[in-house]
Amino acid sequence: VQLQASGGGLVQAGGSLRLSCVISGSLFNVDAMGWYRQGPGKQREMVAILSTDSDSTNYTTPVKGRFTISRDNGNHLYLQMNSLKPEDTAVYYCYARRNWGNWNTAFWGQGTQVTVSS
Repeated sequence: VQLQASGGGLVQAGGSLRLSCVISGSLFNVDAMGWYRQGPGKQREMVAILSTDSDSTNYTTPVKGRFTISRDNGNHLYLQMNSLKPEDTAVYYCYARRNWGNWNTAFWGQGTQVTVSS
């Protein structure tokens, strides 16, 4: 699985951005896709996860009600980010997980920088 993220940029607080991720390769046993972020001096954290089986979603609490994860019928994963705050500043990574039953394999995109100015 190969992932290519794009759509980051500089935006003022209260603004919006839409991140896109092109996913290529075999999606055999890929049961989840999502977005993670890593802010300055922080650990990488999960932002939003989507189950490929049920399309159910899960968000980290700070982004609930502001961010929306979605995918199309092709090979694109999206993250719509509204009401952005300076604390959303981070490198955002798209992610896919292949489930082998007893273990998982994670795939990562290269990251796209989101900077929110106050």
